[in-house]
Amino acid sequence: MAEFTHFNDEGRAKMVDVSDKPETVRTAVAKSSITVNKEIYDKITGNKMKKGDVLAVAQVAGIMACKKTSEIIPMCHPIPLTGIDISFEWHKEQEEYCLVITAIVKTKGNTGVEMEALTSVSACALTVYDMCKAVDKGMVIGHTYLVEKTGGKNGDFKREHKLT
Repeated sequence: MAEFTHFNDEGRAKMVDVSDKPETVRTAVAKSSITVNKEIYDKITGNKMKKGDVLAVAQVAGIMACKKTSEIIPMCHPIPLTGIDISFEWHKEQEEYCLVITAIVKTKGNTGVEMEALTSVSACALTVYDMCKAVDKGMVIGHTYLVEKTGGKNGDFKREHKLT
């Protein structure tokens, strides 16, 4: 069994030392989603939500959250990010609408950016919820997951099946 890397000799939590790991280009792609009713979909796509442009605010929230990941996830290292790209895509599912959120995060460093990408899409979904909750509190935030990652000692990862 592999040695636990996040515990010190006293069995207490520690941040892993990555100073001996090589610097490589690393990327991570994460997805999340939020399902809304037709009224919210119409207001978002028509830019009629009272709080403003929902997707623009969510995109900025996702970028900000990505940059602050190490401040809210205790064992994450502060990472110099070289790129953050967030996109949105609508899917109609019967009488509901699903907003799929994708974040692509990049760095050149000695630790990966999976947590940053996951934090980014989570913050986007939460921001959409926050901006639309006055219309309907029944929105559902869906699966949040890593799609793929590149770089690092453990190699690349690509999810074999798509989650909805």
